[in-house]
Amino acid sequence: MNILVVGSGGREHAIIKKIKQNPTVDTIYALPGNGGIASDATCVPIGATDIAGIVTFAKENAIDYAVVAPDDPLVLGCVDALNEVGIPCFGPRANAAIIEGSKVFSKNLMKKYGIPTAAYEVFSDMEAALTYLETAPIPTVIKADGLALGKGVIIAMTRDEAKEAVVSMMQDKKFGKSGDNIVIEEFLTGPEVSVLAFTDGKTVKPMVSSMDHKRIGEGDVGLNTGGMGTIAPNPCYTEALAKECMETIFIPTINAMNAEGRPFTGCLYFGLMMTPNGPKVIEYNCRFGDPETQVVLPLLESDLLTVMQATTNGTLAETEVKFSSGAAACVIMASAGYPEAYEKGKEITIPAQLSDSVIVAGAKLDGERLLTNGGRVLGVIGTADTLKGALDRAYDNVSHIHFEGAYYRRDIGARALAAMEE
Repeated sequence: MNILVVGSGGREHAIIKKIKQNPTVDTIYALPGNGGIASDATCVPIGATDIAGIVTFAKENAIDYAVVAPDDPLVLGCVDALNEVGIPCFGPRANAAIIEGSKVFSKNLMKKYGIPTAAYEVFSDMEAALTYLETAPIPTVIKADGLALGKGVIIAMTRDEAKEAVVSMMQDKKFGKSGDNIVIEEFLTGPEVSVLAFTDGKTVKPMVSSMDHKRIGEGDVGLNTGGMGTIAPNPCYTEALAKECMETIFIPTINAMNAEGRPFTGCLYFGLMMTPNGPKVIEYNCRFGDPETQVVLPLLESDLLTVMQATTNGTLAETEVKFSSGAAACVIMASAGYPEAYEKGKEITIPAQLSDSVIVAGAKLDGERLLTNGGRVLGVIGTADTLKGALDRAYDNVSHIHFEGAYYRRDIGARALAAMEE
């Protein structure tokens, strides 16, 4: 089989490493891929949002199956375009990808179908939003409606911060058109849990839960990032909570999308908060999360490509989706200065024996040399029977990998280990 994977980050590298394990796979093309992905797939310099270019390449190279991994091409209709030329895909069509593409849509969907989420108001007029904030409960959460590279959410701890967030989104257009409409919502408290789920639009099969670490600084301080590390499973997510989420959130969401004429297939990401009043949805993503994918897929014992094809063919109910009972940890090695200004072009050295444990997110090839080319450069993985064992292995692996200015948090998983001891 010839497989095409759209995207260029750590998530795509993790997916490609797993798909490679299927013996029927002949060639994997990554569009555009990156310098690290090049060791596991053929990288082609076609951008992830160049829908016409992707379709032309797929037709000319006899692609049997495509995996559209990032949010932008999904929202832009990449799956629709590939389907039109007869290429089956993993991922939702555009009318279902709107569940991530529009916060307003997803909040209204939850309200209409009784899916638990934070109380909220929607605004398209800045003055109305600022007036509302005069009396709104604080802290509050301000969200740009559209895609914003994962950065369109601001938690405002004061009224002034909330107003600044509204002005930056709606007047200053910090996130472009994504801020034309905004959501102002209730600030929820409790442990956060990420759950990715395979679905064919009828059946939902959740993956092992995970915990992300968004802040740049140890102790969860400082600026938000795309994610500085993850662990799986999340110890806060008990069997009882998993059952409750399936009944009150996962199945109702799939049913709601079907009722709206927007059947969802592929991977649906549930960002959840375990509040004192039960689990609630913070956000949906229409694809695998990054860096959650980097810890979830190493624990998948079933064949990933087979499961992906089942979501496309509508046969997920009959397809085994089995995960290891162990644990996985991912530590992100980032460029100095990230998530603000940082330098690129620093040479990366990775011992050959660790190649299976390293997911490359932001790097390019310069001849034989691998150079940094992004803020989040590498995801370094450890797996073991226990979470502590997985973390020890990940950090040991980190100690053998080098590039100038490498920065990583040394407390990934600390909260989870503490929770397990309570």
